[in-house]
Amino acid sequence: MRRGGRFAAGGRLALAAALLAASATALGEQYLGRDEFLELAFGGAQPQMQSLWLTRETRVAATTAVGWAPAALRLRYWQAGERTAWILEDIGKDQPITLGVVVRQDAIERVEVLAFRESRGWEIRYPFFTAQFSGLSLATDGYLSRPIDGITGATLSVRAAERVARLALWLDAQVSG
Repeated sequence: MRRGGRFAAGGRLALAAALLAASATALGEQYLGRDEFLELAFGGAQPQMQSLWLTRETRVAATTAVGWAPAALRLRYWQAGERTAWILEDIGKDQPITLGVVVRQDAIERVEVLAFRESRGWEIRYPFFTAQFSGLSLATDGYLSRPIDGITGATLSVRAAERVARLALWLDAQVSG
């Protein structure tokens, strides 16, 4: 690749492509910002952000109900009438996946992937996958009321999306009920 102390054109392009791919994987991809997600959830009149403090008891209750609880001390959410919007993260394989979940009347209205940082499983961001969550509620066993179809090669990302959806439904019940 080196000729006379310089990289050949192909070598420079290969190096640039490798660096770009590495930085994209390290940084992840942001598909929607917070304000864009809230616009989808509430339209033009976005409610004020609220906080739900997570005590030890709340974490234990969440873990008992849906199988996990985030480590954060406080979760932020938005509420207008019967609709809440949650921006939550869970680990896919190694990196966090940021999802937005809108809940209305104890059922999921929409799920959006806001940021994806894993090297595999990014297909969960497409509507063919996220649309499956619409209308689902939390069953008495802590799982979703209907199974979610998986995606070959994205099993851990699919599981993370399911966990976030279950947690959002449980959290909605805590603040709405």
